[in-house]
Amino acid sequence: MQKLVKAATATLALSALLLLSGCGAGPDAQTRLSSQLTDGIEANIGDLRMVNVLLVAQADGSAVLVGTVVNNGMTADRVGGINANGIEATLTPFAPALNIGDKAVFSGDSANAIAVFPGLNAKIGDRVPVEFTFSRSGKLKVDLLVREKSAEFASVSGSPLTN
Repeated sequence: MQKLVKAATATLALSALLLLSGCGAGPDAQTRLSSQLTDGIEANIGDLRMVNVLLVAQADGSAVLVGTVVNNGMTADRVGGINANGIEATLTPFAPALNIGDKAVFSGDSANAIAVFPGLNAKIGDRVPVEFTFSRSGKLKVDLLVREKSAEFASVSGSPLTN
């Protein structure tokens, strides 16, 4: 009888340890879920991966897209259009290419594309619905955070590319 009590106590202790440590929680365990460490969203559509994508409000009421779209596939794609809250972005170049293994970088020192939403008039801290249309991968709808043009985003503008 005493061996049975010890075995039951050991089993109970082991079960409690597994439950408390989260090891028995499976693939959805809180410790396994990744968290978003930046204000920008990350999303996938087909072979395209969007990284750190957000909007930066400008003094004139427009907003500029910041972020990167990476083509991890074996087929080229193209940004066909970007629409924020019903306002179509002015894209430079007109339809940025996403060649195999390449990326479209919106804003920053290594930018090769610009997307400006004239008259968006979004408030800092708002989340704005944005729809990306890609020639091959289709449409992706996301909600992007609007950031202030300060700190690391102080130099973000809709100025033409200088490459």
